[in-house]
Amino acid sequence: MIVLITGATSGIGKSTAEIFAKNGHHLILTGRREERLMELKEKLEKAYKIKVHTLCFDIRNNDEVTKAIESLPNDFNRIEILVNNAGLAAGLSTIQNGELNHWERMIDTNIKGLLYITKLVSNSMIKNNKGHIINIGSIAGKEVYGNGNVYCATKHAVDALNKAMRIDLLPHNIKVTAINPGMVETEFSVVRFDGDAERAKKVYEGMQPLLPDDIAETIFWVANRPQHVNINDIIIMPTVQASATQVIRNS
Repeated sequence: MIVLITGATSGIGKSTAEIFAKNGHHLILTGRREERLMELKEKLEKAYKIKVHTLCFDIRNNDEVTKAIESLPNDFNRIEILVNNAGLAAGLSTIQNGELNHWERMIDTNIKGLLYITKLVSNSMIKNNKGHIINIGSIAGKEVYGNGNVYCATKHAVDALNKAMRIDLLPHNIKVTAINPGMVETEFSVVRFDGDAERAKKVYEGMQPLLPDDIAETIFWVANRPQHVNINDIIIMPTVQASATQVIRNS
């Protein structure tokens, strides 16, 4: 089985690559950091004796996405699982004080990038009359929180697109699933705060967030349900988090 994972160089994407490789699946890994992609490819191929093909491109650029997918060699062009993991948050401010650059990065990555790659891969799956698309959403796609405006909007779009994909691809035997995590300790907050590691660290202080492996295990479980079972939607949270803003922290 061939699994394509976007945003595979860190966090949830990297953990997802590891669990699928451990279980004998061949991988297509995408990301913008070529050195990290090559390190991960070497590690997984050596450890698990599987094949890994890397594609280094910016998912926000449709021409780059198209060129990358069309460049896949024959032994990697029958993609059975697509994990739409690439995504980010940029900034944390009120709508009136938001930065246009932050808004565009989130919209271009979280919505347009997901659409670009899904269109190409879903058409390939349709030809094979089989496939599974797993969209990584967020609790921010289920509720809105202060200063999260545009990020929440993009993840609400992912939630809507997940439902629409499920309907549109139903006649083609293609499964569609959304996995919506709460707080996961990754590079997410570092990116959101433009590299401010100290500020990002405070997001997870005094509480036990989810780890990337927790989400990867959920993705793998979803992908391995019997053929007649489709998991439409999952919300997964740390035990100490009940909503986007309700978190119990140690004093």
